[in-house]
Amino acid sequence: MISKFIDAHVHLNTHSSEKMEKMMEYNAGFLSINTNIPFFDEIVEQEKIILEYQKKYPGRIKYFTTFNFKKWGSSHFVDDAICQIKRGLENGALGVKIWKDVGFDYHQKDKDFVMIDAPIFDPIFEYIQENNLILLGHQGEPRNCWLPLEKMTVNSDRDYFKEHPEYHMFLKEKHPSYEDHMRARDQMLDKFPDITYVGLHLFSMEWSIDEVAYRLDRYPKTLTDVAGRVSHLQLQAKVNWKGIRDFFIKYQDRIIYGTDVIDDGIIPAEEIAARFEHLWNFHYDFFATRKTLSTPEFQGEFVGLNLPKSVVKKIFYTNAKETYGFYNF
Repeated sequence: MISKFIDAHVHLNTHSSEKMEKMMEYNAGFLSINTNIPFFDEIVEQEKIILEYQKKYPGRIKYFTTFNFKKWGSSHFVDDAICQIKRGLENGALGVKIWKDVGFDYHQKDKDFVMIDAPIFDPIFEYIQENNLILLGHQGEPRNCWLPLEKMTVNSDRDYFKEHPEYHMFLKEKHPSYEDHMRARDQMLDKFPDITYVGLHLFSMEWSIDEVAYRLDRYPKTLTDVAGRVSHLQLQAKVNWKGIRDFFIKYQDRIIYGTDVIDDGIIPAEEIAARFEHLWNFHYDFFATRKTLSTPEFQGEFVGLNLPKSVVKKIFYTNAKETYGFYNF
């Protein structure tokens, strides 16, 4: 692992110290992303934990806020969402994250799902754009989400959607398609071209680096992160090693490292710390070395990308530092 890096996509939702001790041991920083997930604590409670960590580990912890949909369907929804964003900003948040619940969950009217490009969200995006805030987007899901379990390409997707059938779109005949979600996200970016947008999880286009590259080219103010999708890159590297490597070299200034580790108290603190350590080292081996590797995600071996040291430093550190303002770390 490099001497200093930032895990720029985590969810630090407990007060446990073990993961923070591991962070200090590896000379790392964290970007924690507050998210409107039903099984997470309330957004305000997520925020309180991060503010405590920021005091204890100055310069190493940044975070993004979000908003809930408790006022959805009322005339107060937009004002309430912007008020929630403002509260987060006043407490030091860098910007706003919008999760996949738009188009998946309760945003339904007359049997038509409301997507991310719906006019109702325009005032929120206008506020983000006018105030030069960063927008993190997790729209849609891996394309595997629309496949039966046995046809999914990596085991982590298979395990997740088996555990969370409420988000397994293969089971939802009347829900929007994968293409619907990607189209809506693109149309939102078309409407608000001046927003700095980070398409989390490789824009949810993890199955094709060509699709990711197309978005990075089409929307010059966008970046992406690899959080939770490294296994998809490794799967593609089995058959297209040079293509994957060339992608990272070409877009080296616009790709950010993150693990998407969730610490919500369900998994013991020691296991969370061990998971961070394992992923950091395993991912470093994939991006920075030529080692022959394997993963429980799929069968077969693949070779590390052996990216130039300068590229590895950008992906693991510099891009997150400059995008998210880790200037004191």
